[in-house]
Amino acid sequence: MSRLQLALNVNDIDEAVAFYSKLFSSEPAKRRPGYANFVVSAPPLKLVLLENPGKGGSVNHLGVEVADVDSVDAEQTRLAAEGLASIDERGTTCCYAKQDKFWVQGAPNGEQWEVYTVLADSQTFRDEPTAEGRCCGTTEQTTAEATAATCC
Repeated sequence: MSRLQLALNVNDIDEAVAFYSKLFSSEPAKRRPGYANFVVSAPPLKLVLLENPGKGGSVNHLGVEVADVDSVDAEQTRLAAEGLASIDERGTTCCYAKQDKFWVQGAPNGEQWEVYTVLADSQTFRDEPTAEGRCCGTTEQTTAEATAATCC
């Protein structure tokens, strides 16, 4: 199983959930304050909505969800052979899920791409940001600024 992930910033989570529920004839698979994700079977898509007032309509980040850790490793190896660098995040919590993932570096227009697998559900949105302030692919923020509204 592989599916494309599209994480969107939305101004109003309730309004966005209502719209995307109709668009994809599907209810969210996970819903938390300021957050929702849909597991859409046709087309195969993981749609993540992040309430981020004032930034609605913009892409937060992109990703590829894969079946397991072996698939994460295989993709990282394949991309390294193609000359693409990556940053590992193993055993991290992001988007209310414990994940093993990596972030692909060097997208031509600064897009944030992750390849990940979900290990388990989590009651928290994310781990504490690292010393670099990194949160779900965002490197512009300081640790104090990194909040659930601005990362995956």
